[in-house]
Amino acid sequence: MEKQDIVKEIVKFPDAIAILAATADGKISDRQRSPARFGSKADRKHLEGQIASVDAVLFGRGTLQAYQTSLPLRDRQLLEQRREANKPDQPIHIVCSRSANFDPQWRFFRQPIPRWLITSTPGKELWQNSPCFDRIISVDTDNHWRSTFQQLYQLGLHRVAILGGGELVASLLTADLITELWLTICPFLVGGKDAPTIVEGTGFSLRSPQKLRLLSAETMGEEVFLHYAIKNPLPL
Repeated sequence: MEKQDIVKEIVKFPDAIAILAATADGKISDRQRSPARFGSKADRKHLEGQIASVDAVLFGRGTLQAYQTSLPLRDRQLLEQRREANKPDQPIHIVCSRSANFDPQWRFFRQPIPRWLITSTPGKELWQNSPCFDRIISVDTDNHWRSTFQQLYQLGLHRVAILGGGELVASLLTADLITELWLTICPFLVGGKDAPTIVEGTGFSLRSPQKLRLLSAETMGEEVFLHYAIKNPLPL
């Protein structure tokens, strides 16, 4: 085996699937960043089905602050499917925040789910003696996502779901780590230049946008469920 092949074999990343719901104008919330509960029961069922297929879900601090909770699996059939596959009932719920400035009274910390934290060294110091998180991964560079994902893979997380927000999605797209996108288009318009979208950050140039390949499109009621593959990886 050549040296190049050995390197490729060692460096592995989880399959990362972004699962998002947006208004018809691409917003995931309003300008006050209110909890976005505009998805239907069908969208929630779809989300829970996707979560059941992964080893972990990732979301940013803003998403956690808006809802103060996560989405544990409750569907009995989905739970049974995980047990038959020798998986724990709940995937790991990982919150990503450099400051790690959370309120321990949030319901998230009382939910029966395994909780991990990706944060900075100061953020780790805030929570390292707390039972709120089962594992804390500390990072101290801005461009840490590829090494962090490699670490997640080594810890047994081979398939992860990205649940928002837009800053986290943008960072992972820039690092060429998201492989698929499930996007539910909901029949609402929010508007506003300060309302967040599914991809925030500095954005991409029209000369080198992040390209997608449509895998499927399904209409249920007034919502459209789109499934994309990331078509062309961005240059690193």
